[in-house]
Amino acid sequence: MSELLDLVGIFVFALSGALMGVRKRLDVVGMAVLAEITALGGGIVRDLILNVRPAAFQSLGYVLVPVVATVIVFFWHPHVARVMPAILVLDAAGLGLFCAVGTEKALDYGLSPLHATLLGVTTAVGGGMLRDILAGEIPTLLYDRQLYAVPATLGSAVMAWLSSAFGLHGWPATLAAAVLAFGLRLAAMRRNWRAPLARGLTE
Repeated sequence: MSELLDLVGIFVFALSGALMGVRKRLDVVGMAVLAEITALGGGIVRDLILNVRPAAFQSLGYVLVPVVATVIVFFWHPHVARVMPAILVLDAAGLGLFCAVGTEKALDYGLSPLHATLLGVTTAVGGGMLRDILAGEIPTLLYDRQLYAVPATLGSAVMAWLSSAFGLHGWPATLAAAVLAFGLRLAAMRRNWRAPLARGLTE
């Protein structure tokens, strides 16, 4: 079940990466690179920091799912773009899932709650940051105008807090942290919440 949820999150993130490739008028190779980076980049960075073999290199599905997403976007990108609102909801779910799972894995490897929280955020937004850098965009993490990194940070922090303060592990803690990040991200999308700029700056 856990791997299935991972693959769903990877698929949704890969769609956003491939769509970025379409917007940048990249060829199919460029689309596939952005799809793979978006879907797997955060988890790979996390696992390298933990000094373990990345999960992406232990299962063929982790690599093939972004390829499938690329093929879908390559042939049907106008249709995929039209259902972006639904994809963004799934993306928010993936954000919540990945920040919670990433934090739990970091805790399992003995990291402090603070460092585990940072790795949880890395898992959730790292792939998107790498995608934006490759595509020549300001990374969402540095320009969080749609509250993307903030929900991931809060979700990761709650996951670390539940584990360190109450000893909660497994799906109950993961679900609580993921739902929090998911709900905050959805609320930000619906209410158009934005992180503040420095004093005196305007949009």
